Amino acid sequence: MPVPPFDTRVPAVLVRLDRNPFHHGTLGAARSLGRAGIPVHAVVESADGPVSRSRYVRSVRPRPGTTASTELAALLLRTAGEITGGPADPVLAVPLDDVSALALARRRAELTGRFLLPEQTEEQLLRVADKAALAGTCAALGLPHPRTELPTSADEAAAMAWSLGLPVVAKWSRPWLLPAGGGLRSTTILRSLAEARELYGRTPQAGSRLLLQELLPPGRDLDWFFHGYADSAGRCAAGATGLKERSWPDGAGLTAVGRWAPNAEVDRLARGLLGALGYRGVCDLDFRLDRATGAYHLLDFNPRPGAQFRLFADPGGLDVVRALHLDLTGRPVPPHSPAYGRRFVVENYAALSLLVSPRRRRSPGPAGARRRGERAWFAADDPAPALAMGRAWLAHLLRRALAAGRRRLTAARPRHPAALPAPAGRTSATRLTRR
Repeated sequence: MPVPPFDTRVPAVLVRLDRNPFHHGTLGAARSLGRAGIPVHAVVESADGPVSRSRYVRSVRPRPGTTASTELAALLLRTAGEITGGPADPVLAVPLDDVSALALARRRAELTGRFLLPEQTEEQLLRVADKAALAGTCAALGLPHPRTELPTSADEAAAMAWSLGLPVVAKWSRPWLLPAGGGLRSTTILRSLAEARELYGRTPQAGSRLLLQELLPPGRDLDWFFHGYADSAGRCAAGATGLKERSWPDGAGLTAVGRWAPNAEVDRLARGLLGALGYRGVCDLDFRLDRATGAYHLLDFNPRPGAQFRLFADPGGLDVVRALHLDLTGRPVPPHSPAYGRRFVVENYAALSLLVSPRRRRSPGPAGARRRGERAWFAADDPAPALAMGRAWLAHLLRRALAAGRRRLTAARPRHPAALPAPAGRTSATRLTRR
């Protein structure tokens, strides 16, 4: 299948406001568009991260000091003036995280004169990006979703955790508001009532509501995802289902190894949801099968490309990011041709998963499919990002190991003798002597 003709006069700006230098989806978007001849620029955490080493990234601008949409809009408008030849030349903006997608939607009226963006409002995106709102959306549409509770006090959090059945999944409804370096994770597994109370107590620091969800049992072949692009007319022009073979953290995290595999029920549920919402743009949905009921439950809906979207690059090179560029520049989006068995490996996270569960066997795919696939970081035509990631990853692991070692030493160090209480017998003897 020939590569679709792109309007290479329209550059793309990749936008990511979080501080994750190991976000392989940003690199995937740069390579996808860059290989098609589209000029690619990026707004990310810094100008010296692994993504900036890609031969397909022409320029990098550090993200604003805050996630305020006004600052981002001003930066993007300045960037558009610097990378195009005229004040009316269009630019495609591609958000790579939730906070960026919401910020672009909030400033859509201000940016539309210069930037190509899907027709979505911030309110529409919050119906699915906000995890508490997603639970309500699924309930209203009759879509299977884990039982979810929203506590209003620490005691209520403990009672709800007990009612759901320990362990439970705890999520912050708007994880993009979590402060950097605060020690809070977007998703946590709680194994005791004390942990539920303690986590609820950090709600003011988190910046959004805590929700508790029933934990659907993890297992082999239970975790699926759907990536799609809904075009300007609302048609899901490109969409596919994939299976998580490995994740990090193990059993509950991002895709470390994924495989393109057919799943008619997940595809039906995802496309039906997009149609019911009137959704436009790229999306990434996560599902888990409940073996007890046979129902696929929607766990998350990300209103932007998922980090593993390159898994679904078909034989003609079409993926959801390319579909976005084609559609918004007025080009037709060709049919998405399945490549079942194709695999996507995120080298750093796959290595961690192998260390934790080395004996896990993946389900057999179609004959001859094991050799087809793509790595997140290494590419023969673009090796520099993988080398930069490797160095940064080793430094990251070393810092984590040193911090853990310091915590263990602090915990094991005995307290100063003056701070230790005297044994009961000795105290009594001392008192008698002084009398």
